[in-house]
Amino acid sequence: MSLEKRIAAFAALGKLLRDYFQEDKKPDHSSLLSKWSPEIKIIIKEQYIYNAWFTEKNVNYALNAWANILTKESLQKWTNPYCEQINNIKKTSSIGVIMAGNIPLVGMHDFISVLITGNKFVGKLSSKDDFLLKLITNILCDIDASFSELIRFTDNLKDHPDAIIATGSNNSARYFEYYFGKFPRIVRKNRNSIAILSGNETETDLLHLADDIFTYFGLGCRNVSKLYIPKGYTFDCFFKVIEPWHILYQHNKYANNYDYHQSVYLMNRIPFLDNGFVLVKNDCQIYSPLSVIFYEYYSDITILATEIKAKESEIQCIVSKDNELEQSIPFGKTQSPELWDYADNINTLEFLIKL
Repeated sequence: MSLEKRIAAFAALGKLLRDYFQEDKKPDHSSLLSKWSPEIKIIIKEQYIYNAWFTEKNVNYALNAWANILTKESLQKWTNPYCEQINNIKKTSSIGVIMAGNIPLVGMHDFISVLITGNKFVGKLSSKDDFLLKLITNILCDIDASFSELIRFTDNLKDHPDAIIATGSNNSARYFEYYFGKFPRIVRKNRNSIAILSGNETETDLLHLADDIFTYFGLGCRNVSKLYIPKGYTFDCFFKVIEPWHILYQHNKYANNYDYHQSVYLMNRIPFLDNGFVLVKNDCQIYSPLSVIFYEYYSDITILATEIKAKESEIQCIVSKDNELEQSIPFGKTQSPELWDYADNINTLEFLIKL
């Protein structure tokens, strides 16, 4: 199967998903959309049964995001710099992919990267996200049956593939490095995202920042967990704007986290701010617990840039209004990455092409 055909297949997958989310779209009874719509609907509605964090809203959000990413234009723009190299790959490699399960379809980019380069995907799914990628696989193989020989799911990687892509916690990363140390590999650890505020943000800016913080309950590596604020900054406007996200407290697991951390801080007399569903605490760490946002003051953006550079291995995205720092992105964009926005800034396509 040529690169052109693989692009066409993924673009067709994207169109099918886009059509599914168009409420006024009436599928032809003979179309793939008509065939797959009932199963997509069931999968979306039932994910919370297996993983309480995978609410219908969050699964819809993830599928919608991928529907908009998978266009022919984006796929071509992503692969064009490597088109000749991909087409000249002589050997098909078997790539073992160990996936996380913190948010729906978190391993989708690795899945596409392996297949778009013509390699075989051997996936070990997280028990927390064991259905969505299998659904995507079944639809993709219906679009082009050639993929059925290139995709396999397994409970372990004892067959020792040619290379490994593994995503997990810092602890599991140490295990991956030990166990797969002799293989070409990408091993990803814990990361979180940060936002830099100037104090001049509009309510619209803060609404978008709230999306960066609270989408998927804040469980993703692209979610903002730490705010850098100028001295004298007050959270009054911030708390007012994010109030619609108070609905998170209706989710039992989120509420349990909020109540627990609130109790810990109170018992230990640790200062914090509280708006009834999220705690805001002054802390130098990047990672904050679920339902907690850390913040830290800064006085000079140049000094701050140096401090952030020293912590870059902990940071996935940097968010700011005016792109104060290199490679920062606007508010509201953390959960809308392009295909060429690589996790941990490791170019997956280049890794796969050079095997």
